[in-house]
Amino acid sequence: MIDLVKYMNYGEKLKNLREYNNINRRVSQKEVADAIGIKRSSYNQFEQQYDIIPIKRLNQIANFFNVSIDYILDLTQEMQYKNNNDEINRMLAKERIKEIRKDNNLTQKELAKILQTVQPVIANYENGKNLVATPFLYDLCKRFNLSADYLLGKNNNIKYLKK
Repeated sequence: MIDLVKYMNYGEKLKNLREYNNINRRVSQKEVADAIGIKRSSYNQFEQQYDIIPIKRLNQIANFFNVSIDYILDLTQEMQYKNNNDEINRMLAKERIKEIRKDNNLTQKELAKILQTVQPVIANYENGKNLVATPFLYDLCKRFNLSADYLLGKNNNIKYLKK
């Protein structure tokens, strides 16, 4: 799972958003960190891609810069979607993961194998016990051409990304 982090390419996106954001001024790492409630050193770890951004923080960063999670994860070049919600909808997220699995005729065990995890992890995502981890979210989106914003219930209109 950690190997997947190097392919996610969010570090450069974060740096570019911070330096050239839509409020027309350079924002410091400390400003972003303060806005999302973490230490500057923790934010720096995200920007350097030394650490995986938890979904909660990823959502806060997307909201801070007024961009989609898809954009930060480099799943699309479209910076923002119309009618995106600020909050992740845990109920929709669990249902949508199950929906995607079933749409692709996969069992929980088969999806777990694809994501290189175990079936109880998928079961926990589908029953809402846990919110999907960022690397698994990214892998699901890349493999099935899905919007992370859709899977997390932030958007109801953009399910599949344009290739």
